[in-house]
Amino acid sequence: MNQALQIRSALASEQLPAPGQAWLQTLVAQQPAQQRTMPALVAAAKARLLASDLATPGLFDTASPPPVFPRELLGPSSASLQETRLTHDVVAQVVDLENLSQSRWQQVQALEAIERGEQKRGREIIRVPAGGYGGGGDGDDDDDETDAGTANGRPAARTASTGTSDASATHRLVLQDAEGQTLFALELARIYRIGIGRLRMGEKLLLKTGTVVARGTLLLEPASVKFLGGQVEPLHKTWVEGRLARLRSEAMAAGPRV
Repeated sequence: MNQALQIRSALASEQLPAPGQAWLQTLVAQQPAQQRTMPALVAAAKARLLASDLATPGLFDTASPPPVFPRELLGPSSASLQETRLTHDVVAQVVDLENLSQSRWQQVQALEAIERGEQKRGREIIRVPAGGYGGGGDGDDDDDETDAGTANGRPAARTASTGTSDASATHRLVLQDAEGQTLFALELARIYRIGIGRLRMGEKLLLKTGTVVARGTLLLEPASVKFLGGQVEPLHKTWVEGRLARLRSEAMAAGPRV
């Protein structure tokens, strides 16, 4: 088995989509000779994949693309489909996120705190690295539901919520598959890992077989989604700047702060 096939097999064992042969061969060639051990190559491929836009041309082989959203869930007709379920696993990336439980002004304050490099937990302001944003890890965060002082070994300061009443918040996401197709997703039950200050744009999620889809919207529960980590920095930067500008405009149009 050549190196590219071994790397693909290792990534698949972690439920990550397998990049194309050409992409992997280029990655191997770019690594210093002393770092071409299989563990090092797998780690490099995983990090590069999680930082890549899934819709990037050439990332996957056209002959064996990763599973994507079913066609019947896309387009205007999907709204008439009362309820169905995913028949296969789909890896998608986050391209938009909104806390539906917060007012526009609260969302502005949350994003401004992130821009300043600080987040809020309760009444305590926690400093994080400039540009820091919780999440963006490179592994599953199922254990985050414990809401303990750390999350998968990361300091709580990096995953602290910026909003109020986080335990009862409801978030709406826009998820994009490897073909660039998007679907709305809504928390059916609270998932601690989802939140402004935790997810970054471009972070990869595994939507598991059996995930409920109602009226063209994925309904997310803790058991139906696995967080694979990663981020796409250009997507995230554009999202923060654009969303903050839109929220400020909408908040001003709605009137003074309450």
